[in-house]
Amino acid sequence: MLYRIASIAALSMLAVLPAISAAQTGSDPWEIWKQPGVHAIMRHATAPGYGDPDGFTLGQCSTQRDLNKTGREEARSLGNAIRSKGIKLTAVYSSQWCRCLHTAKELNLGKAQELPALNSFFQGRGSSAEQTAALKEHLATLNPDDKVLYVSHQVNTTALTGIYPNSGEVVLFKFSPKGQVTVLGRVQAEKTSK
Repeated sequence: MLYRIASIAALSMLAVLPAISAAQTGSDPWEIWKQPGVHAIMRHATAPGYGDPDGFTLGQCSTQRDLNKTGREEARSLGNAIRSKGIKLTAVYSSQWCRCLHTAKELNLGKAQELPALNSFFQGRGSSAEQTAALKEHLATLNPDDKVLYVSHQVNTTALTGIYPNSGEVVLFKFSPKGQVTVLGRVQAEKTSK
């Protein structure tokens, strides 16, 4: 298989959150993802390097770190796995960074809508508190039958969920009307190239 599922036991050791339902029930993350009100945030697929190069310009992919062959294959593999497991998304949102937009494109799960709250705030490019609050405001607007995938960065995923994700890793969560995020599981596309 071209994906692996992180163990829920490992999740319970990594997350510092008040509720981790999957850890208590031992449920399959794919089945959890199908449940009403469960959304997902993922770190973009593999994009070699660290941070962004000097001269980074939003909207100009040639100035940014971007997916390599491995990253594109990871995203395609994960998209295929999501479809094969019967996950029906109502929307896909992405950071405006090219590595996120290209991950969303390779997933092939629907047209990604740009959402600035998902933009990286690493290296002082934004504000963790403001962007996480904006993402929570967005989550609060969703209907109960929505099932959304957010493609973002490590720092954004960690700020929202408390999880430090690998490249291409998906964190499943529920968002309460009071603004609380409860992590429910994790899914990871395997790397298929070196």
